[in-house]
Amino acid sequence: MIDIKVTKEIIEHSEKQIDKHNFGQRFEFNGNKEQQLTGVIGQSAIMFNFSLGMVESNGFDDGFDLIYSGLKIDVKTMGRKTSVKPYFTNNFVALQDKFKPDIYIFCSYNILIQQLTICGWISKQHFNEKRKFYSKGNKRFRSDGSFFITKTDLYEIGMNDINDVIDFDDLKLQLKEYSINKN
Repeated sequence: MIDIKVTKEIIEHSEKQIDKHNFGQRFEFNGNKEQQLTGVIGQSAIMFNFSLGMVESNGFDDGFDLIYSGLKIDVKTMGRKTSVKPYFTNNFVALQDKFKPDIYIFCSYNILIQQLTICGWISKQHFNEKRKFYSKGNKRFRSDGSFFITKTDLYEIGMNDINDVIDFDDLKLQLKEYSINKN
């Protein structure tokens, strides 16, 4: 996992994007402004560290956030109030399953300390093989015994099922190797 302190510049830029655009363009479960901000912060931090600037939205993004080494990448960011633990899961809204990125990068944004954790990445193909489905209305228990009721159909994937990375150079190298080997 990679921990990144999210800069004031990224937060302010992301807030401006949220003020200008509604990033929730699905039929349902579009996320409130805070959830959309979390996603834009995650995407902007990833883009910035890939030297690709930050999010500049003009509307729907075709289901991916950036292209690196010829791969269409979708950045999925969950907001949390704690640091990521190895037994956590990453959630994916099932409504987005119709999109066709090559890769998902899963992130967690600790809103209390403004830290983004890049949990890892996985190809869409392997994600489809390893994920677990939970329908709307399911009760999902957290490690602390608390729970939430799913508000929409979703998939979960465990931290142990995604490719771990130790730093950005490692992430870039893994993605380049995947790109070469998939072709």
